[in-house]
Amino acid sequence: MIALLTAAAVAMVFTLLLTPLFARVFRGLNLGQFFRADTPTTHVIKRGTPSMGGIVFITAAIVGYFVGQLAGRQLPTGAGLLVIMMMVGLGFVGFLDDFLKVRRKNSTGLSGPLKILGTTIVAIVFAILALNYVDPFGISPASSAVSFVRDLDFDFIVIFGVGLGTVLFVAWIVLITTSVSNAVNLTDGLDGLAAGAAVLAIGSYVIIGFWQFNQSCVELAKLTISSPNLYKCYEVSYPLDLATIAAAIVGSLIGFLWWNTSPAQIMMGDTGSFAIGGALAALAILSRTELLLIFIGGLFLVVTGQVIVQRIYFKATRGKRIWMASPLHHHFEMKGWAEVTIVVRFWIISGLFVATGVGLFYAEWLYQ
Repeated sequence: MIALLTAAAVAMVFTLLLTPLFARVFRGLNLGQFFRADTPTTHVIKRGTPSMGGIVFITAAIVGYFVGQLAGRQLPTGAGLLVIMMMVGLGFVGFLDDFLKVRRKNSTGLSGPLKILGTTIVAIVFAILALNYVDPFGISPASSAVSFVRDLDFDFIVIFGVGLGTVLFVAWIVLITTSVSNAVNLTDGLDGLAAGAAVLAIGSYVIIGFWQFNQSCVELAKLTISSPNLYKCYEVSYPLDLATIAAAIVGSLIGFLWWNTSPAQIMMGDTGSFAIGGALAALAILSRTELLLIFIGGLFLVVTGQVIVQRIYFKATRGKRIWMASPLHHHFEMKGWAEVTIVVRFWIISGLFVATGVGLFYAEWLYQ
């Protein structure tokens, strides 16, 4: 518990105090934001606002995590380091995109296929390490089974064998990672929108991880092997450490959000949105709650779904639109809603989705 609280506090203080310094440095290096020509005109005044702010909260989360582990007199675990690896790896993909935009002085960064390729490489490395590493208790951070609140009966390796099953499992992890990272990226369109929604979504894994630790098969087995709770315990590798890194990320985002709300003094850029997506995907996979992410990341799913439907309809009708713009938050901008109004209402929607996800998680435990 000390590690968790310390990690969150250190990460928050880091971004709260040092984000303005990073913003000045980025501004001095001309690392400003560029927008597409079809972006709402209200965004023109934001042109040149320091971007790549994801570097700040990624650094803060890592510092917070390690200081928290030190305060709790614990060593970093494989589970925690895997989340960091995914966050940093996808953050680097986003950084390359941001860097190319700055260098070319337009909104054209990495091409779509190259973003997917970079995300796929990071996800493959993550999947292989998560499946093959075994902690001292004999539990691997990821299992080859599809999970909702805990592993389901559909196990890739059991059904398809080691060879094909492993390939399909890796493909499943790539699909989750690519989908989540792009969904967060699409949601990052208004000041504070993605950061605030991410605080709620990743914050749910602080609760889930801490609860899984209290109901861990390993921890309960230390108390008594006859406990009835063993029938509904969680076989998750170092769940408290997952809660700690989640708390560090949440703390870093809260401090960053102080400077990212409208009018933003710094933007997270693709560096930040891809890093958040990677962390969210990793936490879902390692906590064995992959399908629960449909609810926990519900806002990101809605925004992405709207973009997909709009694009399909646009092509099918040769230029007609259902909404005035996409992603969805730009549609409401076009309707005249104030930016702050859109952001706060989307935060409320995100909170309702997250509450539903956490509620389902707890309800499943009660049912068990």
